[in-house]
Amino acid sequence: MTAIPFLPWLLLVLFAVAISTLATRASIGYAKRRRMLDLPGQRRSHRMPTPRGGGIGIVLAVLACLAILLACTGSAPGSMASISLIASVTLVALVGWIDDHRSLAPGIRLLAHALAVALLAWPVAGELLELATNPGWPWLVAAMLVGGAAAIWSINLHNFMDGIDGLLASQALFVFVALALLCFDAGRNVEAQAIGILAAATLGFLPFNFPKARVFMGDVGSGVLGLLVAVATGWVIAALPAGLEYALIASSAFVVDSTATLLSRMFSGRRWYSAHREHLYQWLVRSGFSHVRVTSLYMGWNLLLVAPALMWVNASVDKRAFVARLALTVVYALAVVLWVIGKRYCLNMNRRVVRLESP
Repeated sequence: MTAIPFLPWLLLVLFAVAISTLATRASIGYAKRRRMLDLPGQRRSHRMPTPRGGGIGIVLAVLACLAILLACTGSAPGSMASISLIASVTLVALVGWIDDHRSLAPGIRLLAHALAVALLAWPVAGELLELATNPGWPWLVAAMLVGGAAAIWSINLHNFMDGIDGLLASQALFVFVALALLCFDAGRNVEAQAIGILAAATLGFLPFNFPKARVFMGDVGSGVLGLLVAVATGWVIAALPAGLEYALIASSAFVVDSTATLLSRMFSGRRWYSAHREHLYQWLVRSGFSHVRVTSLYMGWNLLLVAPALMWVNASVDKRAFVARLALTVVYALAVVLWVIGKRYCLNMNRRVVRLESP
C-alpha cells in the first residue's frame, strides 16, 4: 500500500475515533439488554457487575478504516495483505464475540486463532513458495512459523492481561503510538499511517474503560488488539533496522508479566492453562492498589523507562544494532527484577492481612 496525503489520513483517524466511540457507547446498552455482564467473583478484580464486549468498537473502527484504505489503494501491491488482515481480524473478532455471549472451549478458540494467523500469513506463504529453491528457504519457513506462534501467543497474552480498568487499552495505545512515531521518524509513512489508525481506534474506546470502567473490552476486543499488536510488530520488523528490538521493548510490560506468570505456574506444577488471578497487576489489586493506580504504574514504566530506551536506540544511528540489543537486555532484566520484587511485596502484604484477620 502507498501512503495517503496527510489531510485524508487525518480525516480517517478522526473517523476511526468516532466509529470506535459510537460503537462502544452502543455496545453498553446492547450488553445490558443481552445480560452480557461480568460479575464479581474469585477470579475477577472488579466489584460491580459490568457490561462486556465494548471492544467491538475498536474492531468496527479498524475494519472500516482498512476497507477504506483498500478501496483507495486497491491496485497497490499490498492489497492482498490488506484483504488477509481484514479476514484475520474478522475471524478473531467473531470468535471473541461469540465467547462474550457464551463461553467457548479453549481448544476451539485456539484453533480459530491459529486459522486467523494462517489467513494473515497467506500472502507471505505464497511468496515463500516462489523461493523454494533458495538455500535459505528452510530458515525463512522457520521464521514464519515462529512469527505465527508469536502472533497466537500475542492474541492470548493480551486476553490474559485484560483484567482491570484501562490496562490493556492504555498499553495497546502506548505501543501503537510508539511504533507509529518510530516509523514516521524513519520515513516509513505507510506503516506509520496504518499503525496510527490502530491507535485512533483504541483511543475511541479508552474513555469508556478508564479511569472507571463503564464497559469491559471483552474477548472480542482483547483478542483483536493482541492480533493487531503482532501485526504492527511485523510491520516494524520489516520496515526498520532493529525493528524486533523496538517492538519487544515497547511491549515489555505485558510480555514480562504474562510470561513470568506463566512460567512460575508451570514450574510450580499448577494447571498453567486454567483461569487465575496471579499476574502481577492482579496481585497488586488484591493487595489494595486501585485499578487507576495499577494502570498508572504500568504507564509509568512505559513513559519513564521504555520511551527513553526507544529514543536512545533510535538516536544511535552508527551502532543501532548493538544499542538495541543492549537496551532490550537492560529493559527486560529490570522488568523481571521488578516483577519478582512486586510479587514478593504482594505476597507479604497478603500474609499480613491473613494474620491480622485470623482470630
